[in-house]
Amino acid sequence: MAQVELTKDSFEVVGKDIEGSEKIVRASLTYWQDAWRRLKENKLAIVALVILALMVAMAFIGPHLTPYEYDYQDYTVINKAPTSEHWFGTDALGRDIFTRCWEGAKISLFIAFVSTIINVTIGVIYGGISGYLGGYVDIVMMRIIEIVYSVPVLLWVILLMVVMGPGLKTIIIAISITGWGGMARVVRGQVLQLKQMEFVLAAKTLGADTSRIITRHLIPNTMGPIIINLTFQVPSAVFTEAFLSYLGLGIQPPLASWGSLAQEGTLMLLIHPYQLFYPALLISITMLAFNVLGDGLRDALDPKLRM
Repeated sequence: MAQVELTKDSFEVVGKDIEGSEKIVRASLTYWQDAWRRLKENKLAIVALVILALMVAMAFIGPHLTPYEYDYQDYTVINKAPTSEHWFGTDALGRDIFTRCWEGAKISLFIAFVSTIINVTIGVIYGGISGYLGGYVDIVMMRIIEIVYSVPVLLWVILLMVVMGPGLKTIIIAISITGWGGMARVVRGQVLQLKQMEFVLAAKTLGADTSRIITRHLIPNTMGPIIINLTFQVPSAVFTEAFLSYLGLGIQPPLASWGSLAQEGTLMLLIHPYQLFYPALLISITMLAFNVLGDGLRDALDPKLRM
């Protein structure tokens, strides 16, 4: 094969496109904008988010879709199967189960959200202080968490019921006392890594005190794991409330929650299974949706997956 000799005439000068080389093809995205973009690509997580939004909306709208009050008793329609008048049927006192399910959703979700907010607040502050100070302070604070975790939730509830009596406040306090330890450990682990970073050293050099470093620099950089943990704590609180109400240690009649409705439905399981089916279905859908959303947020907020 003959070799081809290359000369200057074999090349063509096309020039330089300075303007094109400096052009930004992709829009600049912040961390949260990129996380939202990747979350939207997760169709299953978006479906879960829509379901949760509908659950919250129905908790306020649902009780008004029927002409019945949640505590209205009509002994002429006792234990009626689902009909066009009573969409989920009626219970042993003639109360409309559809109305009571959505009234129960309002109470169950309220308990879950309030207790989760309290858990997150305590856990973030506690874990941030423990991780940043370290040393003996960290050891003592972690041992306190282990002591709190060593007492079962059921025992806390029983003790609080003796002091405060059963009710909404008792459940919220019981869940809040025992639920913040997991969040504290997550935040502590993140802070132990972040406090060695250069931006923390720069803040110290500029004279920032401990509280400012924790609240302005460390905690904002742990928001990803905090949000992910939060989405898993809400279904845990929903289940805990349902469990306590199922045992009769939670919401007291005539108020309704998903747990108390499930407890009432269990008594009629072999005769009228629909009375247990609907509250159990709502509990299952809510917990599944929160867990799917949590998985989606974990993938969306993972900086290793950012492209």
